[in-house]
Amino acid sequence: MSPSPQSPPCLPPPLPSSPREIRVFALKNNLSFTHSSKFVAPAAHRRSFSVRAFDDSSEPAAETQKPEQEQEAKEQESHAKKDGDYPSGEFEFEEFGVWKQFGVKLKMLVAFPWQRVKKGSVLTMKLRGQISDQVKSRFSSGLSLPQICENFIKAAYDPRISGIYLHIDSLSCGWGKVEEIRRHILNFKKSGKFIVGYVPTCQEKEYYLACACGELYAPPSAYFSLYGLTVQASFLRGVLDKVGVEPQVQRIGKYKSAGDQLLRKSMSEENCEMLTTILDNIYGSWIDEVSSTKGKKREDIENFINEGVFQVERLKKEGFITDIRYDDEVITMLKERLGVQTDKNLPLVDYRRYSRVRKWTLGLSGGKDLIAVIRASGAISRVKSPTSLPSSSGIIAEQIIEKIRVVRESKKFKAAIIRIDSPGGDALASDLMWREIRQLAASKPVIASMVDVAASGGYYMAMGTPTIVAEKLTLTGSIGVVSGKLNLGNLYEKIGFNKEIISRGKYAELLAAEQRPFRPDEAELFAKMADNAYKMFRDKAAFSRSMPVDKMEGVAQGRVWTGNDAASRGLVDAIGGFSRAIAIAKEKANIPQTNKVTLVELSRPYPSLPEILSGIGGSLVGVDTAMKELLRELTFAEGIQARMDGISYERLEGASFSNPILAMIKDYLSSL
Repeated sequence: MSPSPQSPPCLPPPLPSSPREIRVFALKNNLSFTHSSKFVAPAAHRRSFSVRAFDDSSEPAAETQKPEQEQEAKEQESHAKKDGDYPSGEFEFEEFGVWKQFGVKLKMLVAFPWQRVKKGSVLTMKLRGQISDQVKSRFSSGLSLPQICENFIKAAYDPRISGIYLHIDSLSCGWGKVEEIRRHILNFKKSGKFIVGYVPTCQEKEYYLACACGELYAPPSAYFSLYGLTVQASFLRGVLDKVGVEPQVQRIGKYKSAGDQLLRKSMSEENCEMLTTILDNIYGSWIDEVSSTKGKKREDIENFINEGVFQVERLKKEGFITDIRYDDEVITMLKERLGVQTDKNLPLVDYRRYSRVRKWTLGLSGGKDLIAVIRASGAISRVKSPTSLPSSSGIIAEQIIEKIRVVRESKKFKAAIIRIDSPGGDALASDLMWREIRQLAASKPVIASMVDVAASGGYYMAMGTPTIVAEKLTLTGSIGVVSGKLNLGNLYEKIGFNKEIISRGKYAELLAAEQRPFRPDEAELFAKMADNAYKMFRDKAAFSRSMPVDKMEGVAQGRVWTGNDAASRGLVDAIGGFSRAIAIAKEKANIPQTNKVTLVELSRPYPSLPEILSGIGGSLVGVDTAMKELLRELTFAEGIQARMDGISYERLEGASFSNPILAMIKDYLSSL
């Protein structure tokens, strides 16, 4: 998290009074805090904190002290627990009794026509490209993780579904989503139904999913490249030197590498150490899971990768795939297995159509206890951009806050789960949501469930909850500060541009004078504010996690952690997916684990005109959306930002399929 290059660091809420509104130059990965003059300096241990120390008002509020004390006690108890102390939420397939089977058949008879499925059908899903954690409307394009997972559960119990035929192609999502889908593949196999995988192109992430299937097929011409994983970072200093731009950056936190993108031409030792650790964790987890699934030794998998094998025949010989077959040959095989005549079509139901089948028709309706689900995905901003479409991705703080307040004020919800998939964004927005989440947690159990990434501003949101659940390869943490500005003097001289400023006040030009470097006194002030911002952020994280400040200092410093490492250092409470978050929410709300609950999605989709046109095939709408989103990134990246480092993970985050030069330029331009 970092303050922006043209703005002094600050601890939200609002900046100190100023003669003008500050326009902030936002760096990727930056967060800063504006701290109130009424802020009470924290002691070294969390027990000396009060929620009011981070409030805007210093006036006592006796009526709120008791709930806050109770909340703090609950948090201390929660943070004292270990991963094994929480319920696992593991899926257990239960056969329906005769009467329930009869009831399900009756419900199927009265279901709407578009919810009906032919008996003996095969559910087919094509996993390719990006996967969103948001629930999508029927007119939205793309894949939805909640709907993919729900389809697996429905298919396991649906007597009309004989099995699943899973197409797995090039994925552009993180390892958190991949882990969640893999878990549901393994859970589906408990039903005894078949699940067949098909991979025309396959790298590590695709194979991580595919090897969990009962059978795996590939065409003779399939592209397999199981060569290992890489991580890379881009640096702009050489580009800036050529165009006459001098970055003046204050970096607080030795692992906070956002400033390195502007300051350095190569990777720092600390950044290299951090990225190496992350890469080792992902690579090691991949080796362990694949070797366990395929019944091979860890050393055998590593040796196979290091041989650079690409021949499909060799993959079959070594047992990495079941057989070599084209798609139509797999279809023919399934027809034989299900007793379908060769001249008849195999009854298939695709992902989109099966997503419209309601769970109640399968006897999977929830119980009377309600748990609210608030999904927060994408970059964080405080308000909605004028150019963004209703279907645009991103976390709009005022919308999330509205949902949080609905849950807090409603007595029907027994608990809440906040699903976070965000590298961060606006720091003020993050702080406002943090405060609302804290207030919600004072009234009922709240669980944070991390997906691919919940770092900087994303972690800021999560630490407002008493209990945090993350996937083992979720990227989280990134507690640090970067602040600075760009000196454009040489660039202005090259292009013949001149800027003159008339000012009053010793530091009036601190933010306005981008045509010259900092004066010594300005640089000193800027450094002090950056240091103060880091301490504020670190102390707030320590307060939220019931951790001594000196211990938080050891895990902060701008470092990004995987979920496993974060859990071992007290930043995360439990490792698991959405089902485990539900189980923990039930436990906190005193709901027996055997009882069913009803999940209420407060981020339910609604079809907009652009979505409808896009669903019909209006490609121009897609172009318009992309252009507007780009303009929004370039024009409205104002305010203090709280973002994770702009790291490109080749074969980790789908970056290998993008142009690194364009990505680097976009990262740079979006910071202007």
